[in-house]
Amino acid sequence: MSELNRLKISEARDALKSGETTSVDLTEACLSEIEAADALGAFVHKTPEIALEQAKAADARIAAGEGASMTGIPLGIKDLFCTKGVPSQAASGILEGFKPEYESSVTTNLFDAGSVMLGKLNMDEFAMGSSNETSVYGNAVNPWRRGNEDTALTPGGSSGGSASAVAADLCLAATGTDTGGSIRQPAAFVGITGLKPTYGRCSRWGIVAFASSLDQAGPMTKDVRDAAIMLGAMAGHDPKDSTSADLPVPDFEAMLTGDIRGKVIGIPKEYRMDGMPDEIEALWAQGTEMLRDAGAEIRDISLPHTKYALPAYYVIAPAEASSNLARYDGVRFGHRAKLSQGDGITEMYEKTRAEGFGHEVQRRIMIGTYVLSAGFYDAYYNRARKVRTLIKQDFETVFNDGIDAILTPATPSAAFGLGEMSDADPVQMYLNDIFTVTVNLAGLPGIAVPTGLDNQGLPLGLQLIGRPWEEGDLLNTAYALEQAAGFVAKPARWW
Repeated sequence: MSELNRLKISEARDALKSGETTSVDLTEACLSEIEAADALGAFVHKTPEIALEQAKAADARIAAGEGASMTGIPLGIKDLFCTKGVPSQAASGILEGFKPEYESSVTTNLFDAGSVMLGKLNMDEFAMGSSNETSVYGNAVNPWRRGNEDTALTPGGSSGGSASAVAADLCLAATGTDTGGSIRQPAAFVGITGLKPTYGRCSRWGIVAFASSLDQAGPMTKDVRDAAIMLGAMAGHDPKDSTSADLPVPDFEAMLTGDIRGKVIGIPKEYRMDGMPDEIEALWAQGTEMLRDAGAEIRDISLPHTKYALPAYYVIAPAEASSNLARYDGVRFGHRAKLSQGDGITEMYEKTRAEGFGHEVQRRIMIGTYVLSAGFYDAYYNRARKVRTLIKQDFETVFNDGIDAILTPATPSAAFGLGEMSDADPVQMYLNDIFTVTVNLAGLPGIAVPTGLDNQGLPLGLQLIGRPWEEGDLLNTAYALEQAAGFVAKPARWW
């Protein structure tokens, strides 16, 4: 088989099972592509020795008839996941040299299923960003180009390296994490599928924390079927994570029938934002008609507290980040600043954190510390928590009224150029999360599906939001949308 790296998980699984190819061949094809794709900045720690060892073990399992759906599948792992003996820096200078002595629960599940780790993927520092421009490794680059321009575009953030690697066929799929849209926004920017599961569906143990009540791991794949397959391997109860749900993991792939007749899809009026590009508006209307034509009932709904979601998110997330990142002080692991004679422990903390954290992380720590301070805790943090409860109640109300899923845009625009927003007010960058943060605040599952191209040839995606714990039903609705949209475009190779 030629161009093995371009296979989807489902195609590779079937080829491995039939003996048409081997995991070693798949892995070598991906490793070759990775070596030729440094211009994308996607892979930041390559692990070819580990990959080939895992691939040989996977081939032995398959030969013995013990292969699972993910056995032998080469993956990229976001640098936020701790991987035993492999650098796990969260794209931050403060974790330089950190090699965990343990494995995250999600990667443990994937490796127990026989998956292969090709290496660690670029990301925004500590997952804080919407464009993958805050990484200590440098920018990840979108494999797509705008028309005939050579402008380097963002692959989105924070899972930008994961998005770029999957879209460029450097790996068959990748892990991502989503705190405010960091799986769904980059997936939409590069024309792949990105699934954020219900909060608690995948363990957070061993994933470097940003905002603990919002973070959730999920798959970034080439289509919806692959997302269903990979989620099945990633998910599961974990006693090491107190927020992990003790629920059975269904066969998500078996639920992909494409039949959504009788399903009720909600269209929230609050997502019709002022200044929304005509192309996004048109794509949303087309997606609505696609679902209607597939047999779904379309119903206008209201989520009245949506307008408060972004400010609430940017109080809660930095508050939790300031608490989580307090552990990085130069004492136990990672970077420690060189001290001058007479410096004490306080100076060591200050210098280490000033050197180790990038500007965006510093900004969010300062915001978080401010809103948690004695004089402002009630005015900001407690008020944001109350707004979060109202947002969650909005979703509960519409789901209780018979809505099965909600269709919205995934992003307010197509991918923008790297550096184009660097001098703007940070709030302008934060607006990239405007359609996605509500899902994290409410703990719901959401998925971005590529559904079209803009007038410059860049991918655009739509988002579906589902009921809690009903990822199977959400995936099936996404599958119907994917079938109707028929998106097959790939970026022209320039790297």
